[in-house]
Amino acid sequence: MGVPSIYTKEMIAEYTRKGYWDSVTITDTWDQTAAAFPDKEAIVDVKTRLTWAQTKQWIDRFALALLELGLKKDEVMVIQLPNWAELILTQVACEKAGVICIAVPPALRHSEIEYIVRTVAAAGIIIPLEFHNFNYFKMVEAIRPGLPTLKHVLVAADAVPPHALSVKKMFQTPAKAEDPDAILKNTRFSAFEFARIQLTAGSTGFPKFIEAPICGRMHCARMWSQACRLGPEDVCGVFAVGPGGPNFVGIAGTPLVGAKMVLLESFDAAKALALIEKEQVTCVGLVPTMLAKIIEHPDFDHFDLSRLRVMMITGAPLPAPLAEAADRKKLPIVNMYGSMDFGGITMPDITSPRHTRLFTANKPIPSLQLKMVDETGAVIPGEDVGHILVKGPTSTSGFYKDPETSRQTWTEDGWFPTGDLGKIDENGNLVIAGRQKDVIIRGGQNIYPAEIENLLLEHPKIAAVAIVPMPDEVMGERACAYVVLRNGQQMDFEEMVNFLKQKHIATYKLPERIEITDAIPLVPGVGKVDKKVLARRIADQVKGETAAFSTVNR
Repeated sequence: MGVPSIYTKEMIAEYTRKGYWDSVTITDTWDQTAAAFPDKEAIVDVKTRLTWAQTKQWIDRFALALLELGLKKDEVMVIQLPNWAELILTQVACEKAGVICIAVPPALRHSEIEYIVRTVAAAGIIIPLEFHNFNYFKMVEAIRPGLPTLKHVLVAADAVPPHALSVKKMFQTPAKAEDPDAILKNTRFSAFEFARIQLTAGSTGFPKFIEAPICGRMHCARMWSQACRLGPEDVCGVFAVGPGGPNFVGIAGTPLVGAKMVLLESFDAAKALALIEKEQVTCVGLVPTMLAKIIEHPDFDHFDLSRLRVMMITGAPLPAPLAEAADRKKLPIVNMYGSMDFGGITMPDITSPRHTRLFTANKPIPSLQLKMVDETGAVIPGEDVGHILVKGPTSTSGFYKDPETSRQTWTEDGWFPTGDLGKIDENGNLVIAGRQKDVIIRGGQNIYPAEIENLLLEHPKIAAVAIVPMPDEVMGERACAYVVLRNGQQMDFEEMVNFLKQKHIATYKLPERIEITDAIPLVPGVGKVDKKVLARRIADQVKGETAAFSTVNR
């Protein structure tokens, strides 16, 4: 069974006694909502509109079809689909069939998919035939000879190639069983099992695989829906491309309250604005890069966003200048914070004061414990910047089939190190200071890139910036600024430094090189800045140069 690695009987008993966990599963909420609102619209994407009754029919048919294929309990299905209804429904169906699923971004290609399928020993994969001029079926056929466990290739398309299975046909073919509910009641996962594996970035360049138990995700979904005051009349936009947004908002959140979900196939600012207006979206989750593209769109003011009442920003810290720009546009911005490795940590509250909503991650979920520690692991006062550790019932349950890494990551008493730096302000709100791994150590002095990035984003010429370390034989590391300029603008090193000096920051924090670039690379399917790419790029450049960098006169 999908037994969570680090959950103990004592933990389950404690969180159940406190009311954080119960036996209700995600599939239970889908069934209950289909019974309560059968004719109400449930899912809308670029090509599909389904009621709640139709979602149940499609989910049950697909789950039974998986069983007819011979898939066994705890076998794994990789799902690589865009933000289509199929992405949501196949995951729910897998949970009903007792098949573990892992959703991966459409941007991944041969080497990444081959590694994922081999590592989790996937029995099947669900893909589009083509998307954005890329043929996924040809990719899978090319890597399949080296993947002995991959028995089934399912294609979401109107017509599928020979030897592939049609997802559309599986959805539309009536079930042979007279009582599907009775069969699926015996195959579905329980609340205290994990039905999904979450893909997260690995420190070695390879992804890691996280167990996501149902009970933890349900608790997080309840907290989120309560904080956003969601109800059946709400319309939730699922705009994040990849596992994060759809997994949390679409699969666990909206069915809990009977809200409608609207999926954006792939992110585009104009399409996002048009969809919010057309479908009268009331709640949407975005990463900061998406927010920036939306508010900078030249036609922003032409769209009617009057129904929008909650804009949750997550996935990366929200730069202060961007928060202020969104606030000037009257967007209902609120920050929330979590980790793919752990789960939800803070919750949005749109009723919070402006400063709290824009410049903090809000308060931790009440059921969680949170503490700050120094480099030695000693607890420090919350108002001091330290390493954020957290424990509680939204936690994932360890790394899939990797108990040693799980033991090395979680402490013996259940604390999870997030890898982030932060502090608690005077009102009890969490303020994120940056990533622990992002810290640049220049001659023994710590430079926090987020601080410098926020300052540079105040410059009217700068559209985007990323501060990364570059190697140095004397100082160990120095800071390099990768800068994207607004159209028609120019900037040199001295102008950047002079601007920062006017902000009265410590001299050692000043970047010692500027690289003007057309775009900042993003992690595929996630929307976060990929600083590893930039750090490697500048390291390679510095290695071959005589004069490594421009230096500030100390």
